Amino acid sequence: MELSPEEKRRIYEEEKARIEAEEKLKEEQQAAGDVSTTNLQPNVAGLLCYLGVWVTGIIFLFIEQKNKLVRFHAIQSIIVFVILGIASAFLSQIPLVGWFFGTIIGVLSFVLWIVLMVKAYQGQLYKIVLAGDLAEKMSSVSANKDKVTTEIAKTDEPSQPPTPTEPPPPSRTPDLVKRAGDKADDYLKSTKSGRITSSSFAIAWSFVFLIFFNYFNEYIAYYHYEASKWVRYPVLTEDFGAWLPILTVALTLSIAGHIILIIFDRYILRETTLIILNLFGIAVVLTLLSIFPFDFSAIPSATIADIAPIIATIVLIGITVGLVIGTLVSFIRFIVTIITKGSSY
Repeated sequence: MELSPEEKRRIYEEEKARIEAEEKLKEEQQAAGDVSTTNLQPNVAGLLCYLGVWVTGIIFLFIEQKNKLVRFHAIQSIIVFVILGIASAFLSQIPLVGWFFGTIIGVLSFVLWIVLMVKAYQGQLYKIVLAGDLAEKMSSVSANKDKVTTEIAKTDEPSQPPTPTEPPPPSRTPDLVKRAGDKADDYLKSTKSGRITSSSFAIAWSFVFLIFFNYFNEYIAYYHYEASKWVRYPVLTEDFGAWLPILTVALTLSIAGHIILIIFDRYILRETTLIILNLFGIAVVLTLLSIFPFDFSAIPSATIADIAPIIATIVLIGITVGLVIGTLVSFIRFIVTIITKGSSY
């Protein structure tokens, strides 16, 4: 099928605009000092900053003196993977559940390693919460943080100058996108109060559990109505004291975490905090299941005394499985959202 003169002209103009945009990008990168000291392309150097985790981060921090984007990736690599390494070494020493935290941090480190390398190779200034902000300040890259991504987007989408004789046909797509964006903004605004309410309830319940388990744990018992009164049969053993500090730490972190979420309402911070709190919740239940500080032998009914440990074990296993599944779903959804929508989502 032979192209019409108008189609040939349009294709020529698009190709010309693309070539000019690429040349302009190269000129601006050179003028801004974005040429790497190592003579590598900035996106390749950025990927290498994460390839050997903090080791290559340190190497590129010393050898790269010109390119701010590469220095940003080097600094972020050092901060992120050093912190994860220290956290893994510290948490893995916790009795009974240390292996669990070590595994979780190992998986998290691997996922971050892949995501950061992909984002760096795409030329994006991709920031991890707190670590990215610190790296941004130390590398002084904030003034140019959107330039590479923006210019690459321009080169990928060649311009189509409208012709005076043949105006482009009207399209409803921009209107649909605008309406979808407006609905999303309205939804986020309307659910902000819901997120604050949810965090407030979480704080309140954490306080209740913190006070109850520390000062009124003797009321965790089997109650039986005998001789016109209720008789209480305690079921907790001395091993409960070994589990209580772990629960106290988890509840305290929950209170602090939700207070931070009320003050700073950002998607990445919220999802990361909730996933970490869920991990602590899993650790608390697993520790309780391992210690199992319950003794039902004092219960007068032999049948109930025999069945109660089985029921308690099943309930604790069910809670653990539910928390693990919920955490995995949240983690996968979080990673997919970050990869598809970016760190500013």
